[in-house]
Amino acid sequence: MTFDGIILTWHWSPFSLAALLLLCLGYGLTLWLMHRQKPAERPIKKRQIAWFCSSVLIIALFLFTPIDTVARTQLFLAHMFQVVFIITFAVPFMLFSFPDWLFEPVFHWPPSRMVMKALTQPVVASVTFNATFLLWHLPSIYDKTLQYSYLYHTMLWSLFLVSFLNWWPLIGRERQLHQLSHPAQIAFAFLDGEPLQIYAFIIVFSGVVIYPYAVPPQFLSAYADQAAAGALLLLPGIVDWVVMSPLFFRWLGDLEAKARRNDERLQALREARERAEMEEEEEEGIVFSEG
Repeated sequence: MTFDGIILTWHWSPFSLAALLLLCLGYGLTLWLMHRQKPAERPIKKRQIAWFCSSVLIIALFLFTPIDTVARTQLFLAHMFQVVFIITFAVPFMLFSFPDWLFEPVFHWPPSRMVMKALTQPVVASVTFNATFLLWHLPSIYDKTLQYSYLYHTMLWSLFLVSFLNWWPLIGRERQLHQLSHPAQIAFAFLDGEPLQIYAFIIVFSGVVIYPYAVPPQFLSAYADQAAAGALLLLPGIVDWVVMSPLFFRWLGDLEAKARRNDERLQALREARERAEMEEEEEEGIVFSEG
């Protein structure tokens, strides 16, 4: 089946199918076993299951439909659709599906807690994600992924995994791993996306085709395909601004609350000083009258 030169064929990757099944089994079994041990303390909420199912549906949509075939053979734009929707929506949805108690065994065991704390440290998480993304998209390496479907899907799953680290400082559970202030979270959300923004501008304004695809000429030119993919990659930057907006207002709220507490403290000190002065005046009056 074709549409304006785009070949819409289904491709089932055994590697991705196995990875998704393991992900679902791991989530379901871990949730059930931990809930079974302490049902009252570890409730399973419907909205968390809904977040998980939404994440799985996004992954399935982009990895097990003709979108995947087009992304590997004809359109760089389709590839960016895959990557952007997985790292921008599937990963946060997956994180929202994790109950607070799901990682208790990991965080209560000192070695695993130390490893998790090191990996989710904001600078480490950001460098790991951006380096992984840019390394896979070096033209020489990316060309190899297009030749071997298992390598292509390895790239997608590796980006999926490192995105967890990248999102964790903002929306991950167990925030005590890293106590980031609201200004620090805003700075992280802003600076973290800069490498990809620079990369996006390069492929949009380079003027040359960096990733030669077999783009159907009647559908799009090769350079237009690349430029459109770069423009799409700017979407995570918009999401960063969406994330930063509530953080900014929370920061303002914290500043206002802090100012209010300071005013109340100063008011209490003034009232205490006034009471002390009044008591001194009363004592002086009593001494004067007795004299």
